[in-house]
Amino acid sequence: MKLNHFIAQAGLTSRRKAVELIKNGNVTVNGAIAREPGYDVKGKDSVKVNGKLIKKEAKTVYILLNKPAGYVSTVKDERGRNTVLDLVPKKIKERIYPVGRLDYNTTGLLLLTNDGDLANKLAHPRFAIKKQYHVVLDREVPESVIMRIKKGIKLSDGLIKVDYIRYWSENKKNHIKLILHSGKHRIVRRLFAYLGYTVKSLDRFGYASFSKKGLSKGSLRMLTDKEVSALKKD
Repeated sequence: MKLNHFIAQAGLTSRRKAVELIKNGNVTVNGAIAREPGYDVKGKDSVKVNGKLIKKEAKTVYILLNKPAGYVSTVKDERGRNTVLDLVPKKIKERIYPVGRLDYNTTGLLLLTNDGDLANKLAHPRFAIKKQYHVVLDREVPESVIMRIKKGIKLSDGLIKVDYIRYWSENKKNHIKLILHSGKHRIVRRLFAYLGYTVKSLDRFGYASFSKKGLSKGSLRMLTDKEVSALKKD
C-alpha cells in the first residue's frame, strides 16, 4: 500500500493531505524521514507521523449519529465538554472522528468515520453535500425576508445562496425549512444573524441522502455497504 494511502487508512487524514505531511518531512519510515508518497509500505515497516506510531485500521467504519445538544463535534475538547465520541459504544475500537461539525447546541445528523478520503470528500465544498435544517427563530420572518434569502445574502466570506427555503408550517412563521450545500462555519446562524434574527434552535434533519428516520436523539447506526458505495460515487 502506498504511504499516503496507508496514512489515510489509519484514520489520520485524507490521502491528499497525507501527501503534504510526507513532503513536509512529518513522516518517518523505520526511523528515516520519508518524502515519497508513493513508497510501498511493507508489513514490518514502522510508520510514524509527527513522532507517533500509526497503524492501518483493521476496517473502515461509517456511523450516522443523531447528535443531541450539549456535545461538541470533535475528538477531544480542551474545556472538558462532552464530545460526540462519548455517544459511541465502547465496543467500537476504531479511531473514528466526525465529518464536519455541528455547533454545541445544534442537533441532528452527523457522520463519523475513519475513512480519511471519504471524510475529505464530504467536507470539501466542491462536492456540495446537501444539508437540510429546521430553524426556529426568535420571531416571525416576513415573506420579504424569505425572498431576500432566496436571492442570496452576501456575508463577509462571500455570497450565500440557499437551494430551498420555506416556512416549516404556515401558522408558525418563525419556523423555517432550509436546504443548502454550503459547509461554511456556522453558516445558518450567521445568515440569520446578519438579517437581525437570533436562532433559538437548529436541527439538521437531512444530510446527503440520509434522514433522521428511526434515529432518536443520541442514537446512531452503522451505514450499509450500499449507502457507503453511494456516498463514494456522489
